[in-house]
Amino acid sequence: MQVQIHSIHFDADQQLLDFVQSKLSKLSTFHDQIMSCEVFLRIEKNDVRENKLVEVKLHVPGADFFAKRRASSFEASVDEVVAALRRQVKKHKKLRDIAA
Repeated sequence: MQVQIHSIHFDADQQLLDFVQSKLSKLSTFHDQIMSCEVFLRIEKNDVRENKLVEVKLHVPGADFFAKRRASSFEASVDEVVAALRRQVKKHKKLRDIAA
């Protein structure tokens, strides 16, 4: 799976990039045909403590999945996004298997 990580208006350190990569690679256990993944990391300019935003676009043959979560740290946001994508992928695979 090819993963592109974009950090918007800041430079993400290697530890964060490795964390994102390792969490997203676990999605391949739920769907073996994941082609690519685009990740957008943003820090929003507001007074709210939960200003770390993570958006992920996941591309599989015949479908695209998207999840967006906000938390007080990028690690928490990534965990929530991966959980949301896992639910979407499992549901899609289940519906695909029923239709087949």
